Amino acid sequence: MKCPYCGHVNTEVVDSREALEGESIRRRRECGSCKKRFTTYEEIEHADITVIKRDNKREPFDKNKILNGIMKACEKRSISRERMDDVTDRIEMKIRAQGRKEIQSRKIGDMVVKELFKLDPVAYIRFASVYENFDSPEQFRKAIQLFRKSSKNKNRKEA
Repeated sequence: MKCPYCGHVNTEVVDSREALEGESIRRRRECGSCKKRFTTYEEIEHADITVIKRDNKREPFDKNKILNGIMKACEKRSISRERMDDVTDRIEMKIRAQGRKEIQSRKIGDMVVKELFKLDPVAYIRFASVYENFDSPEQFRKAIQLFRKSSKNKNRKEA
C-alpha cells in the first residue's frame, strides 16, 4: 500500500480490526520511510445493483444518496451521524441480502421511511413529506396520526 504522505510503497500493518459489523476490515498502517500512520479499509466487493427510478431510468446503486436523504431529514435533530450511518448500513444490507441485480427506488424509499419512523418522528415526517410528495396539510395530519397511533400501540405492547 502506497503511503499517502510520501508515496513510499513499503508500509506495514500495525493494527487490524473488524468494522461495519464484519463488512470490512480497518487497518492502521505505518510507512517504512516517513513513519507516519494512516488508515485503510478492506471491504467486500459487492455485485453492482441498478436502481430503477420512478420514470424508469436506471442508475447505479449509491448508498450515499440514502445517507444524504437521511441527513436532510435529520437536520437540526439530536441524532448522531453514527446512528444515521447505522440506518444507512442496515438498509444497504437488506437490499444486498435480496440478491437482486435491480431494485425499484420506491422499495428503497419504503425502507428509509420505515427506519426513520423508528428513529425520530420529525425526521420521519420530513422524509415522508418529500418522498410521498405531500401537497396539502391534510397529508401531514394523516402522517402524524399514523405515527401517534403506532406509538400508542407500541406503548401498549411494552406495558
